[in-house]
Amino acid sequence: MSKVKIDENACVGCGLCVNICAEVFELADNGIVKVKAHECASCDLSEVASQCPVNAILIED
Repeated sequence: MSKVKIDENACVGCGLCVNICAEVFELADNGIVKVKAHECASCDLSEVASQCPVNAILIED
């Protein structure tokens, strides 16, 4: 199973990943995205990561 991580130094909290896949990502109180699951039945997480405007989503095998 892949592991999803957020580069908190790069994340600007735009929320695009949350809008695409709320099953995996959530916006924390500090404005930075947090990972709440490492897989999604309906999303391709590599595709979600590629949509991040600051490349803050990391997918590790």
